[in-house]
Amino acid sequence: MAIADTIYESLTNEDDGRLCRDITDEACRETPTSFVLMLVSYFLTKLGDALASPKTTLAWLTTSVGAPPWVLGFLVPIRESGSMIPQVLIGGYIRSMPVRKWIWVAGSVVQALCVAGMGWVAFRLEGAAAGWAILGLVTLFSLGRSFCSIAAKDVLGKTVPKARRGQLTGWSASAAGLVTVAVGITLMLSLGDQVSATVIGALLVAAAGLWMVAAAVFSQVPEYAGETGGGRSLFNALERLSLLATDAPFRRFVITRALLMCSALSAPFYVAMAQQNLGSPTYLLGAFVAASGLASLVSAPFWGRFADISSRRVMVAAAVLTSGIGLVTVGVDQLAPGFVRTVWFLPLAYFVLMVAHSGVRVGRKTYVVDLATGNQRTDYVAISNTVIGVLLLLVGSVGALTAVIGNAGVIGLLALMGLAGAFLGTTLPDTES
Repeated sequence: MAIADTIYESLTNEDDGRLCRDITDEACRETPTSFVLMLVSYFLTKLGDALASPKTTLAWLTTSVGAPPWVLGFLVPIRESGSMIPQVLIGGYIRSMPVRKWIWVAGSVVQALCVAGMGWVAFRLEGAAAGWAILGLVTLFSLGRSFCSIAAKDVLGKTVPKARRGQLTGWSASAAGLVTVAVGITLMLSLGDQVSATVIGALLVAAAGLWMVAAAVFSQVPEYAGETGGGRSLFNALERLSLLATDAPFRRFVITRALLMCSALSAPFYVAMAQQNLGSPTYLLGAFVAASGLASLVSAPFWGRFADISSRRVMVAAAVLTSGIGLVTVGVDQLAPGFVRTVWFLPLAYFVLMVAHSGVRVGRKTYVVDLATGNQRTDYVAISNTVIGVLLLLVGSVGALTAVIGNAGVIGLLALMGLAGAFLGTTLPDTES
């Protein structure tokens, strides 16, 4: 496919002989096609994520339909942990399949149906019924997402060589960031104080369509049959957790990744700080959405190229940046609170945090794919995601401390957590060769 070759060479700067030391020769010949098809699929799903974000769109939906207030607090934990915790159980099933792209396709269709269902809730339901329906659909959505998460990394490892995987992740995140900036600007300039449930329903239906198109595109990835093995039973799946005890490099990676959760967990407290000091105008929400999108747009390609040089160093650098902006924010809050009450300081700090979070995501995704080969890769992804999913629910309870130490105090604690992650990250083995 000439177009795919051109796009691939432009995005990866590959103008000499193609080197594919860690994938098969037949997969190497199809690398440009695989790269472009996966890039388009990832962009579409990331755009869908932006339109159906639990931090913005779904949060507005629960309020618009009059759902109980407690529903709002469960959206993000269920969305994130619900997609990670089942992975150690379903990883064995996925390992038994020689071609795994169809798992991703099926998971994407499930996500599309769930998001469309949320749109239906926006049009038809209200009150507690709407709240329960949203949580149920988010739970099913997360299950579909968990299948996609394992399959995506495995297909990526089979079809794209090491030195190009980070760039694929980076470019898709960057493109999605551009669209997220547009969403943020729309919020800042076009919308009033409230968004009706009908508008949110239309956004969700549109997002569902994006997942369906992504499934159709991903189905065309030229994936060849690979290794199979591993049991499907619950016992065999849980037995794989022994890797945490027997595989020292993998165990160290999981601990490091757990500490790097600080970049994701910190984000809501920056927003809460802004609301505490400035109220909840729509333009402020738009500023945070735009800052998030702009961060992905400008940083993801850089992190992607950096990850192909050393994904370990990307994680360390991103952890240091997370901690740095957190400590600066705490210091300004204590020493110069007037800056915190300006309309630009916290959105700017949030932008830096999102740049760091982008690095954490690109770095750890690239690292775990490069750390393993064959079926071991599926085990690594499934086990690490399941462990992180459980820890996310536990560490996420740090929000309860806001009543004692405030939003700034929680940001400071998470910044210290990031410093510990940066230190441990320096002890990880390099996977690049």
